[in-house]
Formats: sequence, structure tokens, C-alpha cells
Amino acid sequence: MTSILRNEIQNRNLLTPSGFEFVIDKNRKIDFFCQTASIPEISLGTAIQPTYLKDIEVPGEKLQYSDFEMSFLVDENFENYMAVHNWLTGLGFPKSPEQFDKLTTDSDGLEDYREQFSDGTLIVLNSNFQPNFKITFQDMFPVSLTSLEFDTKLQQEEYFTARVVFKYTVYEVTSILGKAL
Repeated sequence: MTSILRNEIQNRNLLTPSGFEFVIDKNRKIDFFCQTASIPEISLGTAIQPTYLKDIEVPGEKLQYSDFEMSFLVDENFENYMAVHNWLTGLGFPKSPEQFDKLTTDSDGLEDYREQFSDGTLIVLNSNFQPNFKITFQDMFPVSLTSLEFDTKLQQEEYFTARVVFKYTVYEVTSILGKAL
């Protein structure tokens, strides 16, 4: 009887979609006006085990992680948008290789290829809007940044929202103190 009770949900409060914060280690300007972020899909492929009657699917061995996407309000000085833009152009260096060199030079002036990546953390808040657990994305880098469309025909004040898509190596869900859930 006690083993059944141990498996019951003890906290019956529900998770709210507006209770989160997002932090990118590389540049705090990017996440300052974060509006949406989603925990990406994770899936496991399957392998086929042949049998003489019917082939059977069994768990595979490689996980697939979907991209991490977030949207943010663009500040009027364009700082957060340009932080992502400059990160992207540093990775793709459309004008010259010096753009990549600038991106991969650390604060001490030394070349460090790890500078092209950054960890990011989605902090999920509880029903009292206190930090509850976190999802840490390792080795993130942007692959897409939406356009911004200026329009003089708008009837009321609207603010620009940009969407950025990141690739990453893996994500890990832990308690706020870093312990596995």
C-alpha cells in the first residue's frame, strides 16, 4: 500500500506557461525582453528487430532534439536584435574572415573557438512565480533570426517581436540547485 502512495503526485499545483525566465550566458541583452520560449521536442528513433512472423520495433540508440526557439521584444536602440545579428554574422562571416575572428576572440584577446557557442538556461517558475527547476541548453548557437517589417499603415502602437532559432548539443532538466529530477 505504501509503494502505491509514493508514486502519487504530491504537488497538485499546475505549471503555468507564463512562469519562466530565460538567460543566455553569452549576452544578457538577448534574453532581457524574452516573451516566449519552448522546451524542444525530444524523440528516440527505433530499430527493426526482424522475426519470422512480424518485424518488431525496439528502442533505438540516438536521441533527436528539435531546435530551441524564443521570441523577444526588440528594444528601441536595437541592442538585443543586433546582439543576435552580430553573433550570426560572426558565425557566417559574409564580408571577411575577420568577423569570425572577432566572434571567437575572448575578453583577454586570445582566440577561443568556444566563443561561438553559449549555454542558455530556461528557468521555470512555480505557481508562486519562484524558480522551480531549470533546463540548461549546452553549446547553443543561432541559426535563424526573423525579419522586422516596418509599416506606416498600422492603426495602433505595436512593438517589434523577433524570433530566433538556436541549435544546441543537448539539454538537461535539473532542480534549481543542479540536481537531476
